[in-house]
Amino acid sequence: MNATQSPVDHALFQAVENYRARNPRSAALLAEAETALPGGNTRSVLFHGPFPLSMARGAGCRVWDADGHEYIDALGEFTAGLYGHSHPVIMGAIQEALAGGINLSSHTAREGLLAHEIQRRFPSMELMRFANSGTEANLLALAAAQAHTGRSKVVVFDEAYHGGVLTFAGGGSPMNVPHAFLVARYNDADSVRALVAAHGANIAAILVEPMLGAGGCIPGEPAFLQALRDLADDCGALLVFDEVMTSRLSFGGRQALLSIRPDLTTAGKYLGGGMSFGVFGGRREVMERFDPRRPDALAHAGTFNNNVLTMAAGHAGLAQVLTAEVVQALNARGEHLRARFNAVLERHGVDMAFTGTGSLMTLHATAAPVHSPADLQGTDGRAKDLVFFGLLEEGVFMARRGLIALSLPVGDAECDAMVAALEAVVARHRNVLPARA
Repeated sequence: MNATQSPVDHALFQAVENYRARNPRSAALLAEAETALPGGNTRSVLFHGPFPLSMARGAGCRVWDADGHEYIDALGEFTAGLYGHSHPVIMGAIQEALAGGINLSSHTAREGLLAHEIQRRFPSMELMRFANSGTEANLLALAAAQAHTGRSKVVVFDEAYHGGVLTFAGGGSPMNVPHAFLVARYNDADSVRALVAAHGANIAAILVEPMLGAGGCIPGEPAFLQALRDLADDCGALLVFDEVMTSRLSFGGRQALLSIRPDLTTAGKYLGGGMSFGVFGGRREVMERFDPRRPDALAHAGTFNNNVLTMAAGHAGLAQVLTAEVVQALNARGEHLRARFNAVLERHGVDMAFTGTGSLMTLHATAAPVHSPADLQGTDGRAKDLVFFGLLEEGVFMARRGLIALSLPVGDAECDAMVAALEAVVARHRNVLPARA
């Protein structure tokens, strides 16, 4: 060990060196891509040092990297891959759609079928419009709220992520669209009350994830989310639930679990069968402004809003695969797995824990209660990195930030294997991981 290195730094250095040695092809592919892409990357969340893995193929709930290593896919395409890889129903729907032509330059029957399936799950979406991503859906929902209210300001929350141009980690991003944002503290209704008291007459929307996703799988407390509903009503703003990630937590998303009806909902990812997809919808009097028959219609274009492959994949998945019983079973499996993970960490006396709800969870370098991102300040990211690289060696692929999103093909055998993998990693590094008080 280098005389200047702490034990945890040495362990992490060794883990990274092992990673380099195991994955030369992934390193080479990144180097090749760097000649055309900045950092060899075109999707920032996928990059991590010293280089990200390059995956070659997937099947079911498993993926194989360019160097031939097999992994349980615990990441599930950051929640979009709910059906796993190459689900036969999804594949069949795509192949059938391909045979009929990809771009038909017209309405088809498919968009109406998919819309009705989404509406069946989310009755708060009295009318809806499709887009190509969750980012687009959130941008359009905010535009709709501003057009409906005639106001300009938007309440958002620290560390929230609503898309690549609507991100509020670390105080916000220079890439953010230039709305007049008012940033409140998550799970702190009083911080929102203060903003409403000062700016209520100019607030168009309160935009919130019912559980912070990229912010760490921190569930919104029911009283907090109900307070947002009440505050929006009080000041005449629209409550917008970003359920791009949380829509999978029940048949009707987290809004159904909480019995809170937002004015607008945004979603995407798996609702398009894992293809590029976004949707925003809500109260009829807000959404009917997009009816092109109206003389004052709001314009909403998008060449691929109703692309036949997404429409076919999305409808097939919702109509034939993702029943209420299947959704409930998936989330129950996630609850059980998170409890097993946390039991491993507690048994070894490691000051780390997973937070989340249902099939979504994130590892944190603290076992203390986490109510907001502020509770994570000062935690040691090196501990999470050690677990990340260790799990890769044990054949488990998750996000470096600690996110796990289960897919339908993940069964008991995979859950047992992931728990065993965590046990092995924690046992190997117990002396350098943070210890519980």
